[in-house]
Amino acid sequence: MKIDVLNTNGESLGRSIELPENIFAVEPNEHAVYLAVKHYLKNQRQGTHKAKERSEVAGSTRKIKKQKGTGTARAGDIKNPLFRGGGRVFGPRPRAYNSKLNAKLKKVARNSALSSKALGGNVSVVEDFTFDKPSTKSFVEVLKNLKVSEQKVLLVTGDYDKNLYLSGRNFPKVQVVEARNLNTYEIMNANVLLFAESALNGISTAE
Repeated sequence: MKIDVLNTNGESLGRSIELPENIFAVEPNEHAVYLAVKHYLKNQRQGTHKAKERSEVAGSTRKIKKQKGTGTARAGDIKNPLFRGGGRVFGPRPRAYNSKLNAKLKKVARNSALSSKALGGNVSVVEDFTFDKPSTKSFVEVLKNLKVSEQKVLLVTGDYDKNLYLSGRNFPKVQVVEARNLNTYEIMNANVLLFAESALNGISTAE
């Protein structure tokens, strides 16, 4: 699959680049994508949720009324979960949500996501560029020139570029990521994928 290379003004440079068919032209595996996205979101959870149960709530353990003869249900102490301020029944406890995913499946999912975006015409290649200093204004100008400023954009770079990263960090619809750190969730969450030329080599070697 060939695609034109653009400059930061949104103009074609008069040359094209071949997208690797084993990455951008595979049959999308939807189930693999689902598993990879679920795996990513699970690993983002801190698992620090906690609610106090009956034994942890502050309060007296005195029996608040006699067992029989009141005409109402029997009750023990004030920490009963049925009472206001009582403990919670089977409340959440801290736990780890981390899970593992086979490396081969991760690769299948990532390539499936990339192929899906490519088939939908949502992949563009732009020449390598950078800024002398972090500048959100300059970054937005580039997005406007490429006609993607109103969409969720994932910019994939070959190597870490601090100025590019800091420039895009303040823009809520943009994410800048290195090719070797590209994951399925970020691909599917974006409307448009912008690849720097040098990033395509990084994707070919990434696991």
